[in-house]
This record gives sequence, C-alpha cells and structure tokens, in this order.
Amino acid sequence: MNLVGNPLFIRVTIVFVMSALAFLTGVILIRHLRRSFAVDATFDSGPSSPEGLPLHAFQAVIQDLKQQKYELQNQQDIDRRRARTTENLSAAVLGYLSSGVLLLNTNGLIRQANASAKQILGYASPIGMSLTEVFRKAILLPSSISLATSMVEAINGGLQQKAPFQRLVTQYTTPAGEQRILEMTLTTVHASDGAMLGAACLLNDQSEIARIRRQQELRGEMSAELALELRNSLTTISDCAQQLAASHEPEMARQLAADIASEAARLDHTIGGFLAAAKAAGAASGV
Repeated sequence: MNLVGNPLFIRVTIVFVMSALAFLTGVILIRHLRRSFAVDATFDSGPSSPEGLPLHAFQAVIQDLKQQKYELQNQQDIDRRRARTTENLSAAVLGYLSSGVLLLNTNGLIRQANASAKQILGYASPIGMSLTEVFRKAILLPSSISLATSMVEAINGGLQQKAPFQRLVTQYTTPAGEQRILEMTLTTVHASDGAMLGAACLLNDQSEIARIRRQQELRGEMSAELALELRNSLTTISDCAQQLAASHEPEMARQLAADIASEAARLDHTIGGFLAAAKAAGAASGV
C-alpha cells in the first residue's frame, strides 16, 4: 500500500508539521519574553555604573550640580560684597580720626595707614615699610612706659609679645627734617585661638602740647625771676626812702632820691620786658 497516497498519512503529517511549528514559535516567544523581563528588571533595580544610567538621570544630576554651583557663586559674591563694605567702613572711620593709626603684620611691616598717620609721620605712603625703619632715628624719651632703652628695641619687644602693650614717647624727625614729639601706643592683635595676627599702632602728635608746656615752664621761670627782681627793687627803694626820711642833709637827700628814681626805672624796664615777652608768646600761640 502506498503511504504517500494515503489520505490518513497525509493528514497526520500535516498535523505533525503544524505542531512542530507551533512548538518552535512558542519557544521563540518565551525566550523573547524572558529577555524583555530581564532588561526591565535591570532598569528597575538601578545601574551600578554610570554607563547604565538613563539619560534623564544624567540630566537630573547635571542640573543639581549647576544649581549648587550657582548657589556657591552667589554666596561668594555676597561674602565679597560684605567684606568690601566692612573694609570701606573701616577705612572711612579711620580716615576721620585725628589720631594716626597703623596696622602691622607679624613681621612689623605697615599694612594700612590712615591719613592722619601719613601726615604725622611725614610720608606720602608708609605702607610696605617696617615700623623700625620709620623710627630708626627716633629718640625714646624718659616719659615712655617701657623697659627698653631705644625706640627700635621697644618696637621689637612689642612685636615679639615681650610687651603686648606699650606707651612710647619719642622725639621724631620727619623726612623733611621737622622735629616732632610723638606719643605712640603699640598693642598686639590676636585671633580667637590666641594666634598673633599683627599689631596696631596709635599715634598722637604732642609737639604743640610740648611747646605750650615749655612756654609755661619758661613763663614760670620768668615770673620767678621777675618776682625776685621786684622784691630786690622794692627793698632797695624802701631802704632809700627810710634813709631819705631820716636825712637832714640836702646833698644826701638828693642822692637818695636819685637812687630811688634809678631803681624805679630799672624795675619799670624789667616789667616792660616781661610783658613784651608774654605778649609775643601769646601772639605766636594764637591767644
């Protein structure tokens, strides 16, 4: 019997082929679904490396970094403006002070000087100079509150914290050759942790006060001399007057009267000289 021509065999063969095709199609679909599930699970669990990050995650990170950079720059600008405002305010306050103010670093170099300090020291700009260089020719006066023997030694001692506060009085000569009496207060400046930041120097020109004090001393000496002269002259005049009253000789009386007149003229000349000197001193001081 021929199987190829058998209708039953043909039906069985067709059913078998269709079943095989259906089986293969099911296997392929199952594998495809497994791969899809594996990819979805990988994205859901999050990547372990930057290469696995999706595009929207990169964009979010970049946006956050840009925002943080902007906030940081904004804060830096605010800090700079605040520091500039504080510096301008400090400079304005120092500029209106009649006393000279110098700010020094730990090496004794002048970092800042107000207008009064420049005028007192006679320098257009002492910034960058050392304090010992500015006062190298200054003479330390006995009225200073310091154990040092020279101006440079006193300054170095203050900067080395051997004497954190010093009041120094010095005879100072400006670059133009002017003699001045300066009162200088030197004090060290420290941070909150105790570290030394530098020093501050306060300057006051005491030249006018010293000149007035010297004039007063001279006036006191002149007054004492005048009082002595006046007393001697009055004593002489009194003695001559007593002798004149007791004398009965005309020649003696004339001589005593001449002595009294001479002593009175000398006294008038002495008092006139004192008054002239006092008037000249008052005119020179603007009184």
